[in-house]
Amino acid sequence: MAERTVAKVHDAQGSPLAVAIEVSGHHLSGDEPIARGGANLGPTPYDLLTAALAQCTAMTLRWYAGQHGWPLEHVVVEVEHGKRIEAGGGDAVDAFRKTVSITGPALTDEQRARLFEAAERCPVHKTLMGTIRIETVAG
Repeated sequence: MAERTVAKVHDAQGSPLAVAIEVSGHHLSGDEPIARGGANLGPTPYDLLTAALAQCTAMTLRWYAGQHGWPLEHVVVEVEHGKRIEAGGGDAVDAFRKTVSITGPALTDEQRARLFEAAERCPVHKTLMGTIRIETVAG
């Protein structure tokens, strides 16, 4: 069977929109900001999605460098998400901007270039760029 992740979310106390999140044995909280009717008790869904892209990118770079025995010392990935209207377009699209900083004075220019290529191939990046199917069923 293919790798599978299951997340369970249910109502939580403290805010009309607060939720408790259980995923892979971890417990998180989610909410919306006060301006959107929540109490800002946890990250929003888009906060978590944006963080997932940054986390996956950083982990992919560390893994890739490790597989090749490259002297990567430090990785910082910053991802910004927003909605924007494309030139000549109508509907707003989701836009992510990923800034990747790597430290490793002993890395060659070729190794750096390959790490930046790898940043485009992290699994979450590929998921967001690919075809996604979502099915909603009654529980």
